[in-house]
Amino acid sequence: MVNSLWSARATLPKYDRNRLQTRIVHLGFGAFHRAHQAVFADILAAEHNSDWGYCEVNLIGGEQQIASLKRQENLFSVSEMSGEGWSSRVVGVVKEALHAEVDGIDTVLAAMCRPEVSIVSLTVTEKGYCHSPATGELVIDHPLIQADLAHPQAPRSAPGTIVAALARRKAAGLPGFSVMSCDNMPENGHVTRNVVLAYARELDPALAAWIEKAVTFPSTMVDRIVPAVTAETLAQIESHIGVADPAGVACEPFRQWVIEDNFVAGRPEWEKAGAELVQDVLPWEEMKLRMLNGSHSFLAYLGYLGGYQHINECMEDENYRRAAHGLMLNEQAPTLKVQGVDLRRYADSLIARYCNPALRHRTWQIAMDGSQKLPQRMLDPVRWHLAHNDAFDLLALGVAGWMRYVGGVDEQGAAIEISDPLLPAINQAVASSEEGEARVRALLGLDAIFGHDLPDSSVFVAKVLAAYQGLLTNGARVMVAQAAERLK
Repeated sequence: MVNSLWSARATLPKYDRNRLQTRIVHLGFGAFHRAHQAVFADILAAEHNSDWGYCEVNLIGGEQQIASLKRQENLFSVSEMSGEGWSSRVVGVVKEALHAEVDGIDTVLAAMCRPEVSIVSLTVTEKGYCHSPATGELVIDHPLIQADLAHPQAPRSAPGTIVAALARRKAAGLPGFSVMSCDNMPENGHVTRNVVLAYARELDPALAAWIEKAVTFPSTMVDRIVPAVTAETLAQIESHIGVADPAGVACEPFRQWVIEDNFVAGRPEWEKAGAELVQDVLPWEEMKLRMLNGSHSFLAYLGYLGGYQHINECMEDENYRRAAHGLMLNEQAPTLKVQGVDLRRYADSLIARYCNPALRHRTWQIAMDGSQKLPQRMLDPVRWHLAHNDAFDLLALGVAGWMRYVGGVDEQGAAIEISDPLLPAINQAVASSEEGEARVRALLGLDAIFGHDLPDSSVFVAKVLAAYQGLLTNGARVMVAQAAERLK
């Protein structure tokens, strides 16, 4: 039966899909990967005769995504949304799709051990690295890591799966591959290297030594706003392309990819599809994480508390728009090392992207996993300001917004559904403290988030306490309005 996506009102893959080889295994077939890295590969195949194909893998969860992909001859659609209309393409670069819990982890590891596989890439979110956001190091007592160490041939975590595949390649006399993180973390390649090598050393020091020589871990900076796929999104996609696509995804038109050119066994010519290949990604990562992701988190917590469900609704409030812009330019931009970028223009472009009425990016979605995001998005910039005796009132308000949010009750007294890998520790801090100063100090005691230096900083604690008390007394909208007024 011909797949219905071949009749979609979209740009279809006209290249010979049989030419494609499975040269990249990707862990984490989520919405962002579909809308970002897969699109770059599809452009290369369509316009530059690339033969780089994907094997898509989900390790835990996402069974329906993989099942839908298999039913559709490994095709899915990507729709770009703007105020002017939608534009869609059907992506054809996926050669096969696997789920570790359905197809078996041995099948996944066998795919990773094919000689032609040159890259294993990841979009498993920050929590998928089983690391401490405060230190970047592997959490050895993480439940998934402990389970993998006990059963290394049947891993469930991303680090355990990568090491198991590399152990098999080493035993078979095959070369290593490059491991490329595409998640939003500063120096994501270094974090990936840290957790992979730390896990390997626990298993076999000789294997770890081989990995150090045979594998590279290029860092990347990825940027495209991809709201979570909802039933409403899928209905809109079907209406636009004319066929149902349960694996479809919608996103903004903008896309950016900056990649450290450090690949041990070759790579696609991503630059032909618009990517930037550089020697050092960190300045770009910091720019995006602090200016875009940092302001996104600021808007997520304070917007949610203020009653705004979507980022574009926050942008309709002049105070939120001005505060986000001021955060970017006054408190994030000064901390950056990136050269040759007009940061004011970059900030203006971000505000314009946030205003896109078609995106409807939920504040609740962005607020997820805050314990993993705060350190790089807000706390590292705070440390810079403390070292330079500089002001950081908006960052303090953002941190206080997170604390108010994870208290679990909004300004109308309704329960907030918190999603965070450190939720048990957060709930314990909340339950064991009274509202107000005690609550702030209890949350500051979570050293996996704040480390030991920030709770010991009287300046930091005082600013966060003042912002938090203001949120309790006045509410988020008033506090953001006061912050915006000071920026005039």
